[in-house]
Amino acid sequence: QVQLVDTGGGSVQAGGSLRLSCALNGYSFDRYYIGWFRQAPGKEREGVAALYPRGSSQFYADSVKGRFAISQDDGKDTLYLQMNTLKAEDTGMYYCAAGGQEPFDGARYRYWGQGTQVTVSS
Repeated sequence: QVQLVDTGGGSVQAGGSLRLSCALNGYSFDRYYIGWFRQAPGKEREGVAALYPRGSSQFYADSVKGRFAISQDDGKDTLYLQMNTLKAEDTGMYYCAAGGQEPFDGARYRYWGQGTQVTVSS
């Protein structure tokens, strides 16, 4: 049984950093995308960063390029999102997802974490 557990959210000031973690319990497929999505109040969910484990290709939303970095540990059982130079517009609930057939199409991901809140104050 696959269970994703998101942790690492919190409240920071603009310009600060946070690292999100996602335990990929029971998940071991390297031919599907894994990634991070976020949803701000009153806005649609959007893809932030994605990884295709086979080949380690990475994908980023334009709004986070150069500031966020997605990675996976050597054992491939934890997914990370390092977030630097945070902005107020990065505020939202962040979800890890796995089993994706497209990097940023949330409807095509099979597994989801419960979400972790990130709040950036300006």
